[in-house]
Amino acid sequence: MDTVEARVSEIRARASVSATRSPAPPLPEFTAELAVEVAPMYARVKHVVTPMEWPHYAPLIKAINELKKTRNAVILAHNYMTPEIFHCVGDFRGDSLQLAREAARTEADVIVQAGVHFMAETSKLLNPDKTVLIPDLEAGCSLAASITADDVRMLREVYPGVPIVTYVNTSAAVKAECDICCTSSNAVKVVESLGAGRVLLIPDEYLAKYVQTKTKVEIIAWKGHCEVHERFTAKDIAEIRAADPGTKIIAHPECPPEVLDVADFTGSTAAMINWVKTNHPRKVALITECSMASNVAVETPDVEFIRPCNLCPHMKRISLESIYEALRDMRYEVTVDQAVAEKARRAVERMVNLTN
Repeated sequence: MDTVEARVSEIRARASVSATRSPAPPLPEFTAELAVEVAPMYARVKHVVTPMEWPHYAPLIKAINELKKTRNAVILAHNYMTPEIFHCVGDFRGDSLQLAREAARTEADVIVQAGVHFMAETSKLLNPDKTVLIPDLEAGCSLAASITADDVRMLREVYPGVPIVTYVNTSAAVKAECDICCTSSNAVKVVESLGAGRVLLIPDEYLAKYVQTKTKVEIIAWKGHCEVHERFTAKDIAEIRAADPGTKIIAHPECPPEVLDVADFTGSTAAMINWVKTNHPRKVALITECSMASNVAVETPDVEFIRPCNLCPHMKRISLESIYEALRDMRYEVTVDQAVAEKARRAVERMVNLTN
């Protein structure tokens, strides 16, 4: 029995045991009838999900989509989720800004964050009366872990009067100490909206350096990095170009400046996706988390994707299995201390209102 099958069997057994304390039905078997029912979904992802995987995923997908109706729940799926999550159970899909917007206006009672913990906190800040679930408590973020609320208070002392913009890839406690949030797609707009000559942009050093190339505002950076994007090098790009000079290189601004300097386009995950859809290059390398290439490939089958795979170990803790268990057992609920939430919410809402 392979690993996926063993995992699904284990979950099916646990679902049966928990039936006495949960209204959720047990996980269905993969039958001919189920295969027909989910065939339209598989047709969408078949060139990025193998026929061997699908019989294991399909029962989970059906169960999750049924549980969403039972719980009046929605799933916010980040661009770095794997295709079976992103395309088959995600109700809202996109980058951090897109998901924050959807979190702010959803009418669902339950929000399942198919992403990492800071995203779930942001959803909770924007929906204090809703239940927000994170499928795995260990789904953290190296960038968010690079700075604390104490660090921000120290920056206030060192740079009195200088506005502080925090990337959404931070904890609620950090957001509470800052003036406004930003994402990689709106960072320049947010910085310039403050009308200040100097701005602290934390915690991603490379994003701050990229923004500095787009504005006359003096940017003061913090030395935080994303463990996925910081591994890319100019040598990686040179090797891709040497293999096929016609390959387009599309990079995320969390990458080191040496990578951005040789890229054909730099932008947020949403901007990267839009670039591919608009330009339809023959061959492209997305210099970001690996799963995004698979998700974009579903919508642009005519484009060949080169995958210099750097996987986010935190994003990859979110699986169909953990999403199913989160909805089945209504776990793990994300909460934010009320005093922290009130201040952090202002920073997030200020960003959302600005970009809307």
